[in-house]
Amino acid sequence: MELAGKRVLVVGLGKSGLAAARFLKERGARVTVSDARPATLIAELPGLLDQGIMVEAGSHGLLTFRRQDLIVVSPGVPMSTPELKQVRAMGMHIIGELELGAQFLQGEVVGITGSNGKTTTTTLMGEIFKAAGRPTLVGGNIGKPVTELVGESTPEAWSVLEVSSFQLETVESFRPRIAMVLNITPDHLDRHGNFENYAAAKARITEFQTAEDFLILNAEDKPTQMVAAKTKAQIYWFSPRRQVKQGAFVHGETIFFTPSEGAKPEPVMPVAEIPLAGAHNVENVLAAVCAARLAGVASETIRAAVAAFKAVEHRLEFVREHNGVRYYNDSKATNVDATVKAVEAFAGRIYLILGGKDKDSDYAVMGPLLRERVKMVITIGSAAEKIEHQLAGVVKIERAETMDRAVALAHEAAVAGDTVLLAPACASFDQFQNYEHRGHAFKSLVLALE
Repeated sequence: MELAGKRVLVVGLGKSGLAAARFLKERGARVTVSDARPATLIAELPGLLDQGIMVEAGSHGLLTFRRQDLIVVSPGVPMSTPELKQVRAMGMHIIGELELGAQFLQGEVVGITGSNGKTTTTTLMGEIFKAAGRPTLVGGNIGKPVTELVGESTPEAWSVLEVSSFQLETVESFRPRIAMVLNITPDHLDRHGNFENYAAAKARITEFQTAEDFLILNAEDKPTQMVAAKTKAQIYWFSPRRQVKQGAFVHGETIFFTPSEGAKPEPVMPVAEIPLAGAHNVENVLAAVCAARLAGVASETIRAAVAAFKAVEHRLEFVREHNGVRYYNDSKATNVDATVKAVEAFAGRIYLILGGKDKDSDYAVMGPLLRERVKMVITIGSAAEKIEHQLAGVVKIERAETMDRAVALAHEAAVAGDTVLLAPACASFDQFQNYEHRGHAFKSLVLALE
């Protein structure tokens, strides 16, 4: 893609938008950024102006959109934004930051998507490649945006990218050498409109793959299995329950990998050596084993890297034990399925903090599990009333509204042997900047308990 002299508009000044604007400017584009926030809330504004980047703040101007050769959309900006809808109908070229960066990225790419487990699996894949001595970059929807990785990439490097449904909406050539879809469960329905649209966005990770590429799918997740019909890539499966024809699976207490249909399964590692809590993390490891073996990493290297892996921050992260009560931060559990997996990781006696910004989720599906394992639900945020209505009569519920009150309530009620778990099943944007901000707030409050 030739950028020098092109008029390019970047819509949305989150981390990805800022990275895209700077990337475009460095390559000679005439860059404008547009953000609906007032200028007073854009801390980066002076720096952007100093770099010669034009800034439109407070609203989006249709004329600004129409004057461009290319529009780059940040993941947080819906394609239903009126100005985007209008210029798209006019045939204007619109891509996302992922697509922009991927067109310049050197080396091979592993693309990882799914409703849950993306961050853990992406981070683990990076550690496995590093243990194998591969030049490795990790980013995308976590860490560095793709456009920031471009300058570090080389033909020998592997880029391990977490990619979200929002990012995949705007791809037009993104082609990972190895793609994986960990699972597809209802999430972001407020953005995508319905589950079918959301699942279709996830499936776009394989849209531009060829028969030379690999697609790794969850054999136990029906919506994920449906992606198999949409790919030209070679399909590998993972399953914690049964042997698959080619891919990674658990038999007895051991993880095996079968390199091709009809080949003899090769042992990789004992399940007991996985240091992460929860059955869902066995699936994440299986997917990583599959990708690593397809990339040529030796089984003994994979085994050592997995055994040494530490839990990702905000993902079933142990915070502390206080007066015999154990506190866990799973702020990254931003949908119902993620919360179910978090609760299933514990035998019971849980004080569960739920709530935040609703994403058109159905909390009632958690009822049987919460009745079995949760002593009390403590609600926070704008979704509290909906959660309380859908779980009424299932479990004891207390409304805290704020995180500090939620931690205080849990501290007052829990006794030795209990677990306090933050796994909100909601987005964080009603009270926090993001899930990391929410998780840090929870941890600070827990560490301050006396």
